Amino acid sequence: QFQLVESGGGLVQPGGSLRLSCVISGVRFDYYSAGWFRQAPGKEREGLSCMTSSGDSAYYADSVKGRFTSSRDNAKNTVYLQMNNLKLEDAAVYYCNAISTYDQYWGQGTQVTVSS
Repeated sequence: QFQLVESGGGLVQPGGSLRLSCVISGVRFDYYSAGWFRQAPGKEREGLSCMTSSGDSAYYADSVKGRFTSSRDNAKNTVYLQMNNLKLEDAAVYYCNAISTYDQYWGQGTQVTVSS
C-alpha cells in the first residue's frame, strides 16, 4: 500500500527556518524523482523543487532558489526540504510528490505558517 507522509511544518517567524520531511512507503523510492510543491489560499499549486531519483541533481523555482534545499536519503525512503530565511509569502500547505515514468503520488500536505 503506497503511502507518502509529510511532516515538519509549523509556525515560524520571518527569517526563520524549518525542515520538512516526507517519508514514502509502498514503492521503490529510488525509482522516483521527488518534488516539493506548495499551495497558498486562493493560489495555484506551485512547484518548488525536483530532485532526481539518485539525488545527484536538483532544480529549484526562482522564488526559493538560494533559500530552500532539497535532499533525499533513499535508504530511509525520505526526502527533505530545508527552508531558510522564510518570508511571509512562503506561508502555504507544502506537499511532496514522487514521480516516475509511469505514475506519481502525492502526500496530504503539511502547513507552514510564517508570521511575526
